[in-house]
Amino acid sequence: MGESGNSRGFSWLVKSCITDSCREVSRSPVPSHCYHKDLLPSAAAAPDSSPIFALPDDVLFECLSRVSLSSLPSLSLVCRRFALLLDSPAFIDLRRSQGRLRRTLFAICISDLGVVTAAALPIPIPIQPDLSWDTVAAPISFSGDLAAGTFSQPRLAAIGRSFYLIGRGATLRYDSLTGAVSLRAPTLFLRKKFAAAVVGNRIYVSGGSTRTSSVEEYDPEANEWRVVAEAPKRRYGCVGAAAGGVFYVLGGLRVGTQREEEEARDAHACAGSMDAYHVRAGMWLRVRAVVPGGGCVVGACGAGPYIYVLASHSVEVSFWRWDGKGRRGGDWMRLEPPPVAGQHRLGGAVHFACASIGDDKLSALVYSSVSHGARGMETALLVYDIRLDEWSRGPELPPGLRRAACACVEC
Repeated sequence: MGESGNSRGFSWLVKSCITDSCREVSRSPVPSHCYHKDLLPSAAAAPDSSPIFALPDDVLFECLSRVSLSSLPSLSLVCRRFALLLDSPAFIDLRRSQGRLRRTLFAICISDLGVVTAAALPIPIPIQPDLSWDTVAAPISFSGDLAAGTFSQPRLAAIGRSFYLIGRGATLRYDSLTGAVSLRAPTLFLRKKFAAAVVGNRIYVSGGSTRTSSVEEYDPEANEWRVVAEAPKRRYGCVGAAAGGVFYVLGGLRVGTQREEEEARDAHACAGSMDAYHVRAGMWLRVRAVVPGGGCVVGACGAGPYIYVLASHSVEVSFWRWDGKGRRGGDWMRLEPPPVAGQHRLGGAVHFACASIGDDKLSALVYSSVSHGARGMETALLVYDIRLDEWSRGPELPPGLRRAACACVEC
């Protein structure tokens, strides 16, 4: 991604710290709620050969804020002081005041070997024939203590500059500025193929378990999960979205303690339905919303006051807008469907990862194979223009991002 700052002019910042004993630091910086001035080493304690430590924090902030985005991950490894300054809320505020922040679409995935890979595109996406994703961080390994398959199908949530990848019994935080990866508190209940969305800088998850119907809330500042409600249905394979302060849980199969014949009868109806939890009121809304035509929800995201839903009908993929304030508790509007190839809809497997990239556009990462079980998989980025009601195709994903999730942050 292009940026007006030139990192070469600040190479002395890095060279002046190379010999410092505190250069070897953890990849995970101190949490942002810790005030950096109480933790930074004093200038007197630094060696005379490192004049960088003689500079006050405000001067360092000014210098570091002008470094290009692609160089920030390297700077966070120079010394502990740099890592703390870059992780401070004051740093992101300064870059914002200088106009150096821009909305960016990220695609993030975790491989079976435990490697986090991320790629990014600037928003708005430039119309260029040779445009490609920018790999903003090298693959980073995390602890090998996690069980295999922990992040086989994680859910991705974005708050501020951070992404939270929520897996089965583990949560990771990925810093979009520095590329730092750190473990966070896991959900209280083991979940897989569940719904997740952000409402008011808190993460909400529901479904993905046959043992509980609890809805959990995550507070990033306290790094804690807590149960806030019980869902009316236990869903597996559902997706989440948020709009207007409401957490929507859509699609999936109904699981639980019902008899097998009841589960089979209700499975199709559940796959196209939704539950709506009003976060501030702490209550479930009476929403009798089922995707028209009996489709199964395969993707959803919120943009402005609406929820946009992708539904599979075996032979086609439909696209809908849900207005929760419409008549009779909500209204559906059919929109232009995404341009998914016919050979992938018929007998193939198609998966979607959706995200809002503003109030006027949506993104959908499409992963499709010609037949079920096939190793070969095609990927595509599709962008939907809400005002024009039309889809366009974006640049291909880089190798190594199979089944990535996507979200948008300011960095």
